[in-house]
Amino acid sequence: MSAKNVVTTLKKNTMLVVLVLVYLFFVITTGGSIFKPMNFNALITQNAYVYILACGMLMCMLTGGNIDLSCGSFVCLLGAIGGVLMTVKGMSATVGILSMLAVGILYGCGLGYLVAYVNVPPWIATLAGYLAFRGLGTSILSNNSTTGSIPYPEAFVKFFSGRVFGTKPNGPMNMVCMIAGIAAAVIVVIAIFWTRQTRLNKGYAADSFTAALAKSILGAAVIVLFMYKLANNGGIPTVLIWVVAVVLIYSFITSKTVVGRHFYVVGGNMEAARMSGVNTRRIMFLAYLNMAVLTVVSAWTVMARFQASNSTAGTNYEMDAISACVVGGVSASGGAGTIMGMVIGATLIGVINLGMSLMNIDANYQKVVKGVVLLGAVAFDILSKKRES
Repeated sequence: MSAKNVVTTLKKNTMLVVLVLVYLFFVITTGGSIFKPMNFNALITQNAYVYILACGMLMCMLTGGNIDLSCGSFVCLLGAIGGVLMTVKGMSATVGILSMLAVGILYGCGLGYLVAYVNVPPWIATLAGYLAFRGLGTSILSNNSTTGSIPYPEAFVKFFSGRVFGTKPNGPMNMVCMIAGIAAAVIVVIAIFWTRQTRLNKGYAADSFTAALAKSILGAAVIVLFMYKLANNGGIPTVLIWVVAVVLIYSFITSKTVVGRHFYVVGGNMEAARMSGVNTRRIMFLAYLNMAVLTVVSAWTVMARFQASNSTAGTNYEMDAISACVVGGVSASGGAGTIMGMVIGATLIGVINLGMSLMNIDANYQKVVKGVVLLGAVAFDILSKKRES
C-alpha cells in the first residue's frame, strides 16, 4: 500500500484512530485497569442504551439534522408504566413488554404526524415531550410507591439482563463466548472480501487486497480480543445481543434498502427529493416512529440493568445519543453518516466515561471533556466539508 493510500485511509477512519489512541491513553493512565475483563463488560452494559438510541437518532439526523429531545424523558415514563403494570398490577412480563411497546408506537405515530404532516419543528415537538414525560413518569411513580421507585420482576430482568449461557465472573473461561467470537470474526473476514469482490465485479471502486486484508485482520483481532475478555468475565451479556441485533438491522436498512437511501436523499436536499418522487412526509414520519420504538427497546435494557424504575432514569440520554452520532461522523446538517461510524462514536464516548471514572475524575469535569469532544467533532465535520468544496 502506497503512502498516499495510507494517508487517505487514515483520513477516512480518523475517529477510529482517535478511539484507539484514547483507549491506549487510558490503559496507561489507569495502570491497565480499563483492560480488565470486568471493564470490557462494563463498557457494554453501561452504554447499551447509547448504541440503541443513537441508531434512532441517526435516522432523525439524516433527514436534515433533526433530533429527538424527548427520548430520555420517555425512558422514564416507560419505566414507570412497566413497573406499575408488572409489579403493582401483577401482570406478566410479556404483557408489560407489549404494553410498553404499544405506548411507544402510539407516541411515535403522534410525534411523527405532528412533525411530518402538521409541520411542527422537531425540536419543539420533542421538547414538549422532554418536559412532560419526566413529570408524568415521576407522578406515576409517586402515586404507586412510597420510595419513588418500583422494582421489576425477575422474569423481565433475566430477559434483558444477565448473560447468555453465563458462568461465574473470574471463573473458568466461557467457551460458548469464545466460539461465538471466533465465528463472528470469520463472518467479518468473509463479509469484507465478499463486499470487495462484489464491488469489483460491478466495476465500482473497491479497497485493494492489502487494505481488505488489513481490515480483516484488525476486525477479527478486535472481535476475538473483546470476546476473550467477556469469556473471562462470565460470558456474553444478554444486552450485547440486543445491541448487535439493532446495529446490524439498521446498518442493513441504511445501506441496502431503498427506504434507507431515501433518508439520505431527504437530508441532502428535501425539495429535490420531493421533486424526484420521494415521499418526504412519510420519511419524516418513519424517522420519529422509529425513534420511539428504539426508545422502548432502550427502556427495556435500562430497566433490566437497574432492576427498577425511578424518576432519574433516562436523564441526559438524548444528549448521549446525539453526541455518539456527531462524534461518529453523522452530519449536523443531515444527509451523511453511517451506523458503523455511530458505533465508533458511541464507543469513544463510552471509553472516555469509563476511563475518567476509573481515574476518579470529578463528574463535572467529565461533562467538560465530553463537551469539548463534541465541539471538536462538529468543527472537524465543518472543516472537512470546506476542504472538499
